[in-house]
Amino acid sequence: MTDSARTLLREDRRALDNGDAPALPLSDMDEPLVEKTVPERPETVPLESARTLVLADFQPPRTGPVDGMVRWAYRLGVPGSVLAAPLRKPASPRLLATVVSPLQGDRAAGVALRAGQFLVHGLKVPVGKVDFSSNAQLTPPVQRAVQGFTWLRDLGACAPREDCAAIGQDLLARWLKANPVPAKGPAWTVEHAGLRLMAWLVGAPLILSGDARLRSRALESMEATARFLDREVARAEDRLGQVAGWCAIVAAGLLLPDGRPRRLFGEAGLLRALGELVSEDGGVLSRSPLAQMEAIALLVDLRACYEAVDRDAPPALETMLGLLVPPLLTLRMSDRALGSWQGAGATSGQQVDALIRASGVRTRPIKDSRYWGYQRADAGRAVLVFDAAPPPRARHARHGCASTLAFEFSHGEQRIIVNCGGSELAGGQVPVRIEQGLRGTAAHSTLVLDDANSTAVLIKGQIGKGVEEVDIARNVVKQKGRDAVRLEASHNGYAARYGLIHRRTLLLGADGSGLSGEDVLEPSGRQGKRGKIAFAIRFHLGHGIDAGLSDDMRGAGLALPDGSYWQFRLGGDSGEAQIAIEDSLWVDGQGRPRATKQLVVEGLTSRSGGRFPWLLKRMG
Repeated sequence: MTDSARTLLREDRRALDNGDAPALPLSDMDEPLVEKTVPERPETVPLESARTLVLADFQPPRTGPVDGMVRWAYRLGVPGSVLAAPLRKPASPRLLATVVSPLQGDRAAGVALRAGQFLVHGLKVPVGKVDFSSNAQLTPPVQRAVQGFTWLRDLGACAPREDCAAIGQDLLARWLKANPVPAKGPAWTVEHAGLRLMAWLVGAPLILSGDARLRSRALESMEATARFLDREVARAEDRLGQVAGWCAIVAAGLLLPDGRPRRLFGEAGLLRALGELVSEDGGVLSRSPLAQMEAIALLVDLRACYEAVDRDAPPALETMLGLLVPPLLTLRMSDRALGSWQGAGATSGQQVDALIRASGVRTRPIKDSRYWGYQRADAGRAVLVFDAAPPPRARHARHGCASTLAFEFSHGEQRIIVNCGGSELAGGQVPVRIEQGLRGTAAHSTLVLDDANSTAVLIKGQIGKGVEEVDIARNVVKQKGRDAVRLEASHNGYAARYGLIHRRTLLLGADGSGLSGEDVLEPSGRQGKRGKIAFAIRFHLGHGIDAGLSDDMRGAGLALPDGSYWQFRLGGDSGEAQIAIEDSLWVDGQGRPRATKQLVVEGLTSRSGGRFPWLLKRMG
């Protein structure tokens, strides 16, 4: 991002924070929620996909000339033992300390493992049928669990060490037999190797407390994996994978003999990679909540490694944890679980709470995380989260979704409007065959033109062309003497194909009992094109909501599991559009796809544009 653009963004944010930007009126509704204000649109600054997420600047730690020379020599390939103690023989592999991590595993997954099954996003995989070799044909989530040893923490959470160590050692022995040396394949991606080495170092008591021969082979494999990462970490698939590799390198430098050169090398690389991982407000560039949680967990484990050897971690690690936690909280709904964005399911509130406690960061959600791209508003018992940015760039996308201008809305413990979510969990209970569909625009609560994605959804989690710019304005308007939050954003994802800009306005009532919105299609050029085009505005409903249509097909009643009743109604300016109720699905926090319903406002609109106001309001 250029200096001038960054300055404009900061000035725009200050103006909104100070209330200087004028409020926008909603179109007339059957039951208006907002008092009329001057119809003047505030100046907005476009967020371009190539420049939206600005890299934080994290420099390597300042050290003396000796440490600088050691780091330089180690990077060139001089063995760590030569640099650490040039006058003696290399030390035998051993662990210098026992790590106590504040992170807790999933007890249910650990119990399943004791029963002989990997539990991966709700899918039970018999251990006896798993091929541990690197070229085994496993679904991505199972591959990650098996090759990344992410199950080791779960095993430790389900029983005392003496009751489950034998299982950990048996699985380790099987893995070592299938992978005697570093090779190619999923087991030896930088991310999987980094996760595995971190799991071994942090969970060592579960795998090194038994047979001496197995312990010796495991320690040799730790050292071999660390050397592999020394060579390959820069070739990681993406920045988060690189951070996993660098964290493992630093942890190995702390916990294995003659590790000081490796630690110095790893700290410099890690801080540089962290600076390239996040946007200015601390959100990871993939815009994924699950990636955000993984980054936090890696740093929490690494901090525990520093504590195990009684060494202070670089201050930048604490700084980064302080940056990573607030954006994650932005995506919490009123039930305290996360929203479904960029491939994530609705991660449970207990899991998020445990991670935040382990981080030691006490903070509040960011309501205007403009660089990460999510906007949050809350009032009363209601929470609204709005995706107001382009999808992640192709080089950062993991399970990239065409979700621009989608929103989620909850009230109390009940989610009312959701996104389907869960594409990153495909291969567990979510079928792999629907993974690409879950990433499409139609799987999100937003407008779809001609049944086409606003941004191209490619295979293997990648994103193609589409949304390049998003204009966003956030301001406060008065509603019966109280402050209400108004969000307006537009994207150009359909401009090249159909000559139309999608603009969405959302206003959350001051007491949280109503959400009014308007979806507008505007010509991208001076003159609109002729003819008509099909559109659909989808509102995916939360699990357990019963929906029924009004007689005129322009309204719907929603009966929620908590006993409340809400009405959805189209405004008078929405032309001949009507509402239909269709089947949908929602992936819950345990990776289970749940059958749900969706409201679909559909019809034909002029290619010169159209306006579709609507209202969602609690009755009684």
